[in-house]
Order: sequence, then structure tokens, then C-alpha cells
Amino acid sequence: MLAKAHQWGNSLAVRIPKVIAKECGISANTDINIVRDKGNIILMPVVKKKYSMADLLSQVTDENIHAEVKTGRPVGKEIW
Repeated sequence: MLAKAHQWGNSLAVRIPKVIAKECGISANTDINIVRDKGNIILMPVVKKKYSMADLLSQVTDENIHAEVKTGRPVGKEIW
């Protein structure tokens, strides 16, 4: 598919056709990673993994757990 670069302030802009955006999971305000590779421009949507507390806690083991860390006396409205 052919597209044209347009001036946008001091930068250039290229529109992503709707069919390609949909196929790649890109919508308005999607973060895009731009990579240069041997003179080519590669656009990749940034996929943020969603974590659950259960997923995170399942990775805690006796080998990687640490003790409490003292951060000093409360400052402000912390509850004792």
C-alpha cells in the first residue's frame, strides 16, 4: 500500500490506513515504537502486559523474597 509523508510542524507524518491499523491492533492514542533498521522504518504498537496480583505473587519464592525495609518515621498523615 502506498502512502505519502506530509509536513507536520518540524516533523513528517504518515497516515496508517484503517484496515492496516485494525489488523495490527492500533487505534487513536496507541503508543507506537519507531525503529530504524538498515534504512527501513518499522512501526510497532506498544503492547503493555496487564498483571494481576496473583500473577505477581506467584513469582515470589523463598530465594527472592526480602525482609521488611525500614524507611524512617511517618511524615505527614500516615497511620501508625
